[in-house]
Amino acid sequence: MKDVSIIIADDHPLLLKGLYEELIANDYNVVGQASDGMNALKLILQYRPTLALIDIDMPFLSGFEVVKMAKEKGIPTNFIVLSFHKEVSYLCQAKALQINGYLLKEDSFFEIERCIHAVAKNQTYFSPSLDSLTLHSANDELKKLTLLTSSEVTILKLVAKQASNINIADHLCVSVRTVEKHRSNIIAKLALENSTNTLTHWAITNQKVIQEL
Repeated sequence: MKDVSIIIADDHPLLLKGLYEELIANDYNVVGQASDGMNALKLILQYRPTLALIDIDMPFLSGFEVVKMAKEKGIPTNFIVLSFHKEVSYLCQAKALQINGYLLKEDSFFEIERCIHAVAKNQTYFSPSLDSLTLHSANDELKKLTLLTSSEVTILKLVAKQASNINIADHLCVSVRTVEKHRSNIIAKLALENSTNTLTHWAITNQKVIQEL
């Protein structure tokens, strides 16, 4: 693993220090460490490491934002996120961003090593501590979203921003009736209850996932 360069980022000093020391003690090549998202991104752009282990909740830029911005710049780094979050919405965001590994901060260093080795081989690794039903739910939600057309995705993003049908129609230069038809199709594809504001509530709740589409 000496040929595998690693950058780590976490805004908790003790967790960052502990992770760094464990990695160094086990002969991993840690080329940089950061305590916030902005510095993590700078290091990733500078060193283009093989792997980056980053916390999701960090100042300035979240771990997900770091991943998205690095990928947009064509950085080939594989990403492993570290988090306390087990919710479907977070797993959906990770999968939508095609993040290679998702670990929980409760996981042992042994689990971190297993993840690093898997991701270094371009495999995907999600913590075994995650509930299988939660993972299946995340997969199911993403599968539903892949059924949407590009026009429907655009409208869904605007719905998530609480834009009205009239505003969406004006923005896209289409009729209100066209927007209503798209909304109806989206509701059907996402298997949502067809009632007033159902789609709006769903879109707001899943806004972060939608923006990654």
